[in-house]
Amino acid sequence: MKKILITGGAGFIGSHLVPKLLKTNHTVRILDPLTVQVHGSLPVDLDWLNGEGIEFIRGSVTSREDWTKALEGVDGIVHLAAETGTGQSMYEIARYNEVNSQGTALMFDVLGKLPAHRVKRIILSSSRSVYGEGAYINPLTQQRVCPTARSADALSKQMWEPLCPFTGDALQLVPTKETDLIAPSSFYAATKYAQEDLVRIGSQSMGIDYTIFRLQNVYGERQSLNNPYTGILSIFSTKIRRDTVLPLFEDGLESRDFVHVDDVTDALVAGLLVEKSPNTVVNVGSGIATSVKEVAEELTVAFGKKPNVQVTGQFRVGDIRHNYADIERLNKLLGIHPKITLKEGLKRFAEWVLQQPLPEDQLEKANQELRARKLMN
Repeated sequence: MKKILITGGAGFIGSHLVPKLLKTNHTVRILDPLTVQVHGSLPVDLDWLNGEGIEFIRGSVTSREDWTKALEGVDGIVHLAAETGTGQSMYEIARYNEVNSQGTALMFDVLGKLPAHRVKRIILSSSRSVYGEGAYINPLTQQRVCPTARSADALSKQMWEPLCPFTGDALQLVPTKETDLIAPSSFYAATKYAQEDLVRIGSQSMGIDYTIFRLQNVYGERQSLNNPYTGILSIFSTKIRRDTVLPLFEDGLESRDFVHVDDVTDALVAGLLVEKSPNTVVNVGSGIATSVKEVAEELTVAFGKKPNVQVTGQFRVGDIRHNYADIERLNKLLGIHPKITLKEGLKRFAEWVLQQPLPEDQLEKANQELRARKLMN
């Protein structure tokens, strides 16, 4: 039996990952600070943390002492802990860097000083945000293009779609490959890419196997309903339950790759258990692009209500227009094929949400913070 450390393991993804690892004859140690922004006011219902085979440490990846305690005697690490949210990262820059970048650096610093660590494999949950805009084809030249971030000036003129940086032509969206251009357009994305480099370099230098998973938009049951800075489906679900309009940024046609948490955790488990570690970057998504308008309408239907959406024309600096994953590596290297359709996943999510207390709608408060810093029109 092996012991796996899961940082941020009391959160959304961790709550689905832990039971799967326990079924594979592993024990689990969780390091998590239980922040109010994610979990709400404490105490919260986290009785599952006291289950058999689970050791819980309330602590932070920014603490050397907590890392030292958490790393002792573990055989593998799943590094989920991170500050998330594109918009908030644009003005909470130091905090995002401290938790995401410095927290990961501290992991290797402590690991390198342990007299005889047993860690053989590290799994990092990174983000599709490191790509910035997704990949495109210029239909006129057939050239593969990864546009740069859209400027605030272009967005203010409602020029939503990125153009070819070489010819100025309209582009055709295609799945983003792991080999496509890295071009973070937010501080959150920059810190996730820093994590990737740290894990790659640190693992290689210490002879540790690793896999870096670039997750698309993960959703599902037990997603935080308290965090207004991330998780579009959580934000929409609160508005649907309160019978208020769903405000759509830009023209509502920006698209994302929505992947259910069960498919994501299947990939994480495979990364830990596969005999030959990929030692590379792997996209995790459904491989399907869905517009924000479409997912808002489908989610409302899943709640048994009539869609009430409003295209606002508003925008946030740092947001991307489109991105969906090429999942060929996920299929070939790990044998993972996403199973849960968006319709099924939204139904499951809505059924779970309706069993939860109705959260406060904090979206406007979060938007006001962005407007105050001229990061949102």
